[in-house]
Amino acid sequence: MSGLASDERLDRLRLARTDQVGAVTFHALVQRFGSAARALDALPDLSRRGGRLQGLKPVSRAEAERELAGGAALGARLMVWGDADYPALLAAAEPAPPVLWLLGDGALLDRPCIAIVGARIASSAGQRFARALAADLGAEGVVIVSGLARGIDAAAHEGSLGTGAAAVLAGGVDDIYPPEHEALYRQIAARGVVVSENPPGRRAQARDFPRRNRVISGLCRGTVVVEAELRSGSLITARLAAEQGRDVFAVPGSPLDPRSRGVNDLLRQGAILCEGAADVLRELAAPRPLDEPDRGAYVGPQMDEAALRQAAEQLRAEVLQRLSPVPVSYDDLVRATGAPVGVVLATLVELALAGRVELHPGSRVSRVED
Repeated sequence: MSGLASDERLDRLRLARTDQVGAVTFHALVQRFGSAARALDALPDLSRRGGRLQGLKPVSRAEAERELAGGAALGARLMVWGDADYPALLAAAEPAPPVLWLLGDGALLDRPCIAIVGARIASSAGQRFARALAADLGAEGVVIVSGLARGIDAAAHEGSLGTGAAAVLAGGVDDIYPPEHEALYRQIAARGVVVSENPPGRRAQARDFPRRNRVISGLCRGTVVVEAELRSGSLITARLAAEQGRDVFAVPGSPLDPRSRGVNDLLRQGAILCEGAADVLRELAAPRPLDEPDRGAYVGPQMDEAALRQAAEQLRAEVLQRLSPVPVSYDDLVRATGAPVGVVLATLVELALAGRVELHPGSRVSRVED
């Protein structure tokens, strides 16, 4: 990706911060209109076409500039999708976060990265393993990425402080959670890098954690899970890593410990056994070029804007009728309607801007209940 002009960077921030514009919608709009500026101009009309009574109002330049000033006051740096130094692995994730805030040494994200995640209420043995694994991988030049949570996350950060630690936060880059990790956070910010999709000053909410997990896995060639129960956020991160085409490693544990059930189940599903750094380094040594995500559907079929708008107008009622709160794939809608995928996506974007559907990662969509 080439560098971006300063006005386009600001407009991409504005677009990303506008209500109803998630990562999927952001990429669809930028691809369709060619720039964030033109996408911002189109938002009010597109949202009304989707059924919104009052046209969607984009975030103003002043609001975006206040966010930039807040980040600068912290010493943080904004990274926008399309910047030349946007992390290549994360850019290949689907969908890539439109904007990131970085506090610390962002160049660490250009090195090989591995995520280490696991139970918050972790055993002493699990924490010791995570700490040692992080240190051993760090000695080989690997940056360790985790989420600053209690237990395994904290141990992984502690083990990598001297070699490259990256903490991805659910809130802003200044949202220290849990509070008892303030000293650890300060060390990572000083010696490593803190990463967040959210604006500085934002306090984490429940819906932010799955997005945080997607960034953790998206930055990394692989994710190592050390202790996890069958229903845990760590397994969500592992699933996201698999969906992104990344390696998933699992550290086996005792069948008598509930914290081992999740990792042992990952092994049953084909995760790579991890008993130490050598297992991870072996996979890192194997070249695996990552395909750029196919954003062709975002552009739409070979028709001009007026024809695309007319086709979406004719399709909107049928698409809504076929959707429910249960997510379905775009392909399902294409097969059901017989419409080109670009027309289907253009229709879905209008409905998403109106708040009538939700676009999910993985090319899936669900209807928002009234």
